[in-house]
Amino acid sequence: MNNFTYYVPTKVYFGKGQISHLVELKESGSKVLLVYGGGSIKKLGIYNTVMALLRKIGLNIYELPGIEPNPRIESVRKGVQLCKENKIDMVLAVGGGSVIDAAKVIAGGAVYGGDPWSLVIHPQYILKALPVYTVLTLSATGSEMNGNAVISDLKAHEKWGTYSPFFKPKMSICDPEYTYSVSAKQTASGTADIMSHTFENYFTTVPGGFLQEKFCESVLMTCIKYGPAALEDPKDYEARAALMWASSNAINGLLNAGTGVAWCVHPMEHELSAFYDITHGEGLAILTPHWMRFALNDDTVVKFANYGRNVWGIFGGDDYEVANAAIDRTAEFFTKELHIPGTLREVGIEDDKYFREMAAKAAAGSKGSFVPLTAEDVEGIYRAAL
Repeated sequence: MNNFTYYVPTKVYFGKGQISHLVELKESGSKVLLVYGGGSIKKLGIYNTVMALLRKIGLNIYELPGIEPNPRIESVRKGVQLCKENKIDMVLAVGGGSVIDAAKVIAGGAVYGGDPWSLVIHPQYILKALPVYTVLTLSATGSEMNGNAVISDLKAHEKWGTYSPFFKPKMSICDPEYTYSVSAKQTASGTADIMSHTFENYFTTVPGGFLQEKFCESVLMTCIKYGPAALEDPKDYEARAALMWASSNAINGLLNAGTGVAWCVHPMEHELSAFYDITHGEGLAILTPHWMRFALNDDTVVKFANYGRNVWGIFGGDDYEVANAAIDRTAEFFTKELHIPGTLREVGIEDDKYFREMAAKAAAGSKGSFVPLTAEDVEGIYRAAL
């Protein structure tokens, strides 16, 4: 196991009614930028609750609605401008990972002299940020408990992840009831996203991570158990709570502390989203089984077999038989139990026009991953998924 530093400063208030703790924002100043997406938080009454609590403690509230599912740099720039013009003290994100990601880069851009896109492609420029607070409404990205953010410049077909410890939220409200109204598509995509984060941590070449491996397997089993349950009954509190906590822990550093390697499926999917603006979780679910089949070889078969036996309970047969059965089971889970499309054509990608360009970027962004990937390898995975 490698040396590591594990630091998660986010105070998490988890459970019913925890939104009352928003009154703690007063410790960060008097002006807050409220960042959110579409109209769902207003329809659900969350917006009114948040506004009432912020007014109760006398905060001056500025708003930035309309954050996109793949958050755009244009929206980030608007938020940065609002912060600078009004001398904002903190940023509050109410929504899912896209809203939180945008809020983080806005918080960094508010105290940065250049264009916030520089903070996306050059995270070393992030030297400070405004305090970030979150109210989570979708279990997926884990942004409520980490320093990661993914922002898109669709005009340039660019989608990149950035990271800074300054982006880690100061406080996050995680009330599973706020995910009751999440659509079946978003619930399924979110579950696939959680699983993909976990796969990226699970498939590692670093030895000695027995505990991390078991953490990963438990998160995967949680998704397998509770993803379909949440689809069957959207108001199943136990299912929603399990997925929400799995989401946070899948990517807060716990699962890969000391064993992390570069990610590969996420860079591949980021290119899909950058060029075609598809749903992130769906893209991950489509690509993952094809990446697994490519990655399966004599050096990796034991890891895949362990995955099959420990997560799916597949016994009998040699390692290759178990590994292949586990990959098949993964694909079936995404398509038959989460009802996610199984091919790129099903999400509107009709040809391979951009595959070569996308593959070159994805391969460059995944150097040092579990199995080395060339641009040709990535292009082959895209074609297999088409």
